[in-house]
Amino acid sequence: MSKAHTYYVRFSAQIYQYFVGLYQRLQKFWNVTVRRFFVKKKEEDIPSVESIFHKEKFVVLGRVLKNQSLAIEKRAQAAYRIGLLAFTGGPTAGKYATEHIKEVASLLQNHQLAPKVKILLLQSIACWCYLNPTSQRKAKNFKFIPILVRIFDYRVDSVIKTEINKHLLVKFWACYVLSVMTCNNVSCIKELRDLGNLKYHLQILAAENWSGWPENFAEVLYFLIGFHRN
Repeated sequence: MSKAHTYYVRFSAQIYQYFVGLYQRLQKFWNVTVRRFFVKKKEEDIPSVESIFHKEKFVVLGRVLKNQSLAIEKRAQAAYRIGLLAFTGGPTAGKYATEHIKEVASLLQNHQLAPKVKILLLQSIACWCYLNPTSQRKAKNFKFIPILVRIFDYRVDSVIKTEINKHLLVKFWACYVLSVMTCNNVSCIKELRDLGNLKYHLQILAAENWSGWPENFAEVLYFLIGFHRN
């Protein structure tokens, strides 16, 4: 028992250090690649991330996120900004973001959303949960694990390669978000390990081309869950 406990503690510490080491590379990846493609340089009615963090910003962004009269992409951009504020603003900002994350969970369950919109929502969750155990636990309570895993079941009807690649990118981001949620989180690992088809999906996704990413996060998730020991 003590040997198993020692192994687990050592394994958890290694995984934690692994993600800490990725911090700068991931931040650069988001700023250089993701924001350039998916976030407009100027967005009306949405405050700048570089401004001083306070609750009013989350209130304004939350109103945009929940406003069903707005275009879905604009709402998704607000969700992304909420995630960024949580990522860069510390525990207090993460707490403010929690009030609006349920809406993101609701939107992600709409499988008809465009890939670009889904990715913005996934980025929001990734930022909110990154190295934040409290947010990771809340994400689990909001049922994000089954929501995210269902993304892997989605099959693209199109035979156009660009469309196929767009939907594949959504699955890549789902892998990343689950990796973030699973880091040092035993309850998430257990829930994921009990999902029958997940091992198969991760094996398929790990074999895809992850060039442009700092890591193959299907493979990372596969090892975090412990599928390699089966």
